[in-house]
Amino acid sequence: MNTRVLEREMKESVTKFSSIFCFMLVILVSSPSAMAKGEPEAGKAKSAVCAACHGQDGNSINPDWPSLAGQHEKYLIQSITAYKNQMRKNAIMYPLAMSLNEQDIEDLAAYYHSQKATSLTYDEELAKEGESIYRGGTQNGVAACIACHGPNGKGNPGAGYPVLAGQHASYTIIALNEYANGNREAGINNMMQSIAPRMTEREMEAVAEYIQALGR
Repeated sequence: MNTRVLEREMKESVTKFSSIFCFMLVILVSSPSAMAKGEPEAGKAKSAVCAACHGQDGNSINPDWPSLAGQHEKYLIQSITAYKNQMRKNAIMYPLAMSLNEQDIEDLAAYYHSQKATSLTYDEELAKEGESIYRGGTQNGVAACIACHGPNGKGNPGAGYPVLAGQHASYTIIALNEYANGNREAGINNMMQSIAPRMTEREMEAVAEYIQALGR
């Protein structure tokens, strides 16, 4: 057989094998068995300790603690994992997150994502002031929140941007101040650490009130 013909046939065989291998790999990776997925019912059973701060259904009673109900699974998984790895510092969350394995975290995230957030009362005048910032930003360079968190505060699950709608204003103010002071990292390029320092306390309060008013 001609050497060139043999080389061509070998290359074609390798190409076919590679294509089949890649196709099988895609099927394997995308199959339910290959991708760990959280189970809401399992997460509910594991949420007893979390309920002390975040409420049995993910709606916290203390406004300084975040409500988790309805939050995106991806964001919850990233947040809990960050506490576990001490990428996010919190004396309460660290020991709790340390006790969780990957499946536990996914189950908890699935459970809280499946819950419905309760509506909260709000100051209409302050919320109106916050709406203009949320939707249009400020003249001193504070970007409009709507760009990442959406017109209704539902965030972007694919990009990892969290749901904000209906979150306690008090907690949102705490979070913004942590970003502004450099005490909290914020995922993709630490975007919030560049935005929050430009905000005045009044702007933080107004935006937080509008976010609380949005509901989920």
